[in-house]
Amino acid sequence: MYYKKVEDVFKELNTSKKGLTSQEADLRLHRYGLNELREEEKIHPLIIVLEQFKSPLIWILLVALVISMFIQEFVDAAVIGIIVILNAILGFAQEYRAEKAIEALRRMASLKAKVMRDGKEIIIDAVRLVPGDIILLETGDKIPADSRLIEIHNFQTQEAALTGESVPVKKDIRMVPRKTPVSDRKNMVYSGTIITKGRGEAIVASTGMETEFGKIATLIEQATEKLTPLQKKLRNLGRYLTIAVVLVAVVTFFAGIFTGKEVSFMLITAIALAVAAIPEGLPAVVTIALSIGVQRMVKRNALIRKLPSVETLGVVNVICSDKTGTLTHNQMTVTKIWANDNVYGVTGSGYQKQGAFVLDNKLVSPESLKTILQCGALCNDAKLKDNEGRIEVIGDPTEAALIVSAEKSGYASKTLSKQFPRVDEVPFSSERKMMTTIHKTGNKKISFTKGAPDIIIEQCNRILIQGKLERMTKQRKAEILKQNENFAKEALRVLGFAYSDDIREPERDMIFLGLQAMIDPPRKEVKESIQKCREAGIRVIMVTGDHVVTAQAIADQLGITGKAVTGQDINKIDLEKEIDQIAIFARVNPEHKIKIVEALKNKKYVVAMTGDGVNDAPAIKKADIGIAMGITGTDVAKEASDMILTDDNFTSIVNAVEEGRNIFDNIKKFVIYLLSSNSGEVLTIFIAILIGIPLPLLAVQILWINLVTDGAPATALGVEPPEQKIMQRAPRKSRVGILSGYNVGWIAVVGLIMMIGTLGIFYYTLKTGGWAGEVIDLQNPPYYYFHAITMAFCTLVMFQLFNVINCKTLKASVFKGGLFSNKWLIGAILFSLGLQLIVVYVPYLDQVFGTVPLSVMDWVLIVAVASSVLWLGEIIKLVKREKQDL
Repeated sequence: MYYKKVEDVFKELNTSKKGLTSQEADLRLHRYGLNELREEEKIHPLIIVLEQFKSPLIWILLVALVISMFIQEFVDAAVIGIIVILNAILGFAQEYRAEKAIEALRRMASLKAKVMRDGKEIIIDAVRLVPGDIILLETGDKIPADSRLIEIHNFQTQEAALTGESVPVKKDIRMVPRKTPVSDRKNMVYSGTIITKGRGEAIVASTGMETEFGKIATLIEQATEKLTPLQKKLRNLGRYLTIAVVLVAVVTFFAGIFTGKEVSFMLITAIALAVAAIPEGLPAVVTIALSIGVQRMVKRNALIRKLPSVETLGVVNVICSDKTGTLTHNQMTVTKIWANDNVYGVTGSGYQKQGAFVLDNKLVSPESLKTILQCGALCNDAKLKDNEGRIEVIGDPTEAALIVSAEKSGYASKTLSKQFPRVDEVPFSSERKMMTTIHKTGNKKISFTKGAPDIIIEQCNRILIQGKLERMTKQRKAEILKQNENFAKEALRVLGFAYSDDIREPERDMIFLGLQAMIDPPRKEVKESIQKCREAGIRVIMVTGDHVVTAQAIADQLGITGKAVTGQDINKIDLEKEIDQIAIFARVNPEHKIKIVEALKNKKYVVAMTGDGVNDAPAIKKADIGIAMGITGTDVAKEASDMILTDDNFTSIVNAVEEGRNIFDNIKKFVIYLLSSNSGEVLTIFIAILIGIPLPLLAVQILWINLVTDGAPATALGVEPPEQKIMQRAPRKSRVGILSGYNVGWIAVVGLIMMIGTLGIFYYTLKTGGWAGEVIDLQNPPYYYFHAITMAFCTLVMFQLFNVINCKTLKASVFKGGLFSNKWLIGAILFSLGLQLIVVYVPYLDQVFGTVPLSVMDWVLIVAVASSVLWLGEIIKLVKREKQDL
């Protein structure tokens, strides 16, 4: 409708200025449906529960549960069952908050509308609006449906939530070209946006899902859920483990049979070994580590909505950030004033009243700026409201900026209004491009005017310089207009100010006061955060609905460097080919944002998208991780996001990335710990069978080792503090698995060390006890066999407790990083050691586990052998570090 004349719109929609008849409106309501957004089909809670059991790792645990029941190891079965249930409960609790983006959009659209029906003005529920309705609009109203303007009076709307443009948009009723982007369709108003000034009438053109909000809702529906890097890696790891566990069990079983052992005995042993090979604690430990990470991040002002998103942050290498409200305050601020033949700087940002005036890098008194500041505050219809410490604007943000600049000099708006009460006004009009208010001061009257500098200056014949009136010459006019151009090149919005003592013709022969230049300024801490991102190998791209000049100016201040393109350019270029050189996207709509995210993802980038407006929601959901603003963010953006910044601070993203990297490091540490320890158990049994010596461990001991060492110590690794320089390394590649070739080698070496040490102690104890190589009768074994398996049993447990210390760091020395830096880990080791001593020395339990008491010298030997895994691990890390330094 925006590309057609008003009369043609009336014809196409078969309506008139008197509006529709009630009968026709009912017919159209039946045809087009209610003016509301389609509700997304909700996910049944049972489906969410079942989703928790899709992982191959969980399937392995369920098989282990059945096997444990089959061999009547009910304690182990109960533990595995508890782990499975706990994992499901934690996952369900995090994901039950089903996507509510559509509901949030519906709430935004739930309002009343003034409409012409049967030639009369009535108020109806906005959901009953239909195309062709004539709606009446005024300041403060929320637009109920996408509509074509037919009559306006000084009309402006705030469209930041839809287009991302921070400045209110002046509207016009003239038609615009067909290919004009949404943000430049001046003759249209859009559902959910707000009128900041004026009044008007419009024809409803689109309702419900056909509105721009509706199109965004459709985009959100179409943006499918994505698997996080961690989910993909755990899925792959689960598949490999499934194959490995089956092979281990089968090979061990047949190897035992081949060497002459009983079928029933080998079946129980193979099943126990299969259970031991499964890191059943992994899903629970991963969930707990992610949950702990979530708690840490809340303290650092980042609220995670979906658990796996914590880890995704660790691989992010591109952040697409909305400008308005994210990199900037979304609060217009006067930053420069031209007056008295000088350019003054104004400090402070946003609507905070703290600030000062600077001239030639020196603080100056605002006394010489008194009149221009008072003019800006008095010729003004905006109001500032303090809402629990947060300043809200009623009216035009540009006028709010003028109130704040005056208050920085001590001229409060309320005080000025009492000192200079308004008695009359000449409202702003697009023809005059200025606004004038008339005030009483003592027995006199004075007028204050603001508007476009080139228009204001033409109506002035004098200028106020340092409190003295001077004639306005052509040369002075040229100098002022040149200054206006300079401000405009810096993407500053500029207004001119003047006053007059002659209220008969207040806008003629005025006295020029100067210029006030403003912008939505960048947050002061963001520049440092972007530098940190650069050091961490993360690229920052600005994506905004604002003008390219404004976007470029903000980018320059923040240190974002690269090519700048507009939304229209996106349709003309090969975006995927050129995206590496582009750092700024301006004048973009929601579809463009999705294209940007898709182009980056197609080039294998891991993309975070930040934003606060409705217009950001589809791209937020499409990105690998969507980040919404908690304070200024719309409900729609929040519900579409994976993470919410509770302080709207870009810096919190950097903190979250650090936390994400550390969490993945910790997950990797306990995966290495679990697999290396379990490989030690498997190799010990398997090699014992191959070389023909008695089995060094009973089935119940294998299960106990798994329970004691895979629980508390592995969980404690999940709270390891970050390693040094974690934010000075490049993001790891998302396609790389959890385990590298080096890690797999490490697991194999540690497993071999454990196997050699355990079998060595077992064989030594057997020999010193009197074993001569004969087959041991397991129905009535000699004492030395129990002594030997107790030694092997405790050695393997101690190996694993020393190994968990080894896994505190991936490459650095554990002694350099702080051996006691993780108190939870020390506590877990002592707890596990205590449990082991109980099964060795407590009566009755020693019969259940087939153990005998050990002497002090036995323990000295065990600790000496088991600690070798720590010393050899330190040597391997040292060699690895030196190779990297070459």
